[in-house]
Amino acid sequence: MSLISPWRADFPGILALEAEGQTYLDSAATAQKPQAVLDALLGYLASGVANVHRAQHLPGERATRAFEATRSKAAQWLNAARSEEIIFTRGSTESLNLLAYGLEHLLQPGEQIVISAQEHHANLLPWQQVAKRRNLELVVLPLDNTGSIDLQQAARLIGPRTRLLAVSQLSNVLGRWQALTELLTLARTQGALTVVDGAQGAVHGRHDMQALGCDFYACSSHKLYGPDGVGLLYGRGAALAKLQHWQFGGEMVLDADYHKAHFRPAPLGFEAGTPAVSAVIALGAALDWLSSLDHLTVAQHEAALHAELLAGLQRRDGVRLLGQPQLALASFCVDGVHNADLAHLLSEQGIAVRAGHHCAMPLMKGLGLSGAIRVSLGLYNNGEDLQRFFSALDSALELLR
Repeated sequence: MSLISPWRADFPGILALEAEGQTYLDSAATAQKPQAVLDALLGYLASGVANVHRAQHLPGERATRAFEATRSKAAQWLNAARSEEIIFTRGSTESLNLLAYGLEHLLQPGEQIVISAQEHHANLLPWQQVAKRRNLELVVLPLDNTGSIDLQQAARLIGPRTRLLAVSQLSNVLGRWQALTELLTLARTQGALTVVDGAQGAVHGRHDMQALGCDFYACSSHKLYGPDGVGLLYGRGAALAKLQHWQFGGEMVLDADYHKAHFRPAPLGFEAGTPAVSAVIALGAALDWLSSLDHLTVAQHEAALHAELLAGLQRRDGVRLLGQPQLALASFCVDGVHNADLAHLLSEQGIAVRAGHHCAMPLMKGLGLSGAIRVSLGLYNNGEDLQRFFSALDSALELLR
């Protein structure tokens, strides 16, 4: 199929970068924003801002309606049972920290938290720290040579002492979907809580929380073509009821005096203080825009781009892919070439890719690497972007070898 993106013109940032001679291939870090999101931001900020939930005046009522409309849109996007199952956070990192603190009281010394070897630091460090504080065992599920979690090993390692499983849906380094159905079933069989880091996975396809059956699911607006500073935390109703509050202040309190207080349940009980009102409203516009797309056409375009990216990398001598990426991105290293040197030469030619450990340092150590180059794609990328990347890659490698 054609490698022309029919949505490219919707993204002023991509067009501005192109006019500067820049080719943006770093969408797994953060995505560019469609015009609909910019319009929503300006529309709210220019029409009179107000705080939400607490004001009785018209601007406050208007802001609250728009803010809560995004909660309903997010619940629909994720097929949550109720909009109250959606908590707004600052991003996936805060969502996962919220869960680590909010669930800590349920975990007893000697019990296990299970993660995988692919995890981003955001889904490793919060659980690592809980394990230290509560004297828990942190179990790491190994990967096979494709980058998938080894299900045979998972069946052996997830056992009666497992109280929580936290895994990423789609690796930000290896680009592989994980077998969530099987992994979540293994955990549920042991009565364990289940947490899915959907920061990358949420961007590619619609994911049905009721069908998936996890207890919690975290994702970030800024990767989902929305503004930064906002995250979505889905929690199944019964699982949300187990959370202890972790931040305290305005909005989240039902009643307070100097020596005791009573707090709201989810979602408002976990949204202390003034939220990112403008960003939440603009996230609603991003979800509207995404919902308007033909998802089959998007999937076909992303698959064709990814196939072209992999084919081009595999044709070049000395280029080694990390794992067997299925979607959205490819990480690679080049024999005898440091990733930072290569990234520098690519940047000088206007190619924006990511280099380093990609916030997955233990994974890189396990692969025997200090870092790698990652090329990641958005639905606005096209075949010309890849042609410019490969031309720049060839020029850089000619200098470095």
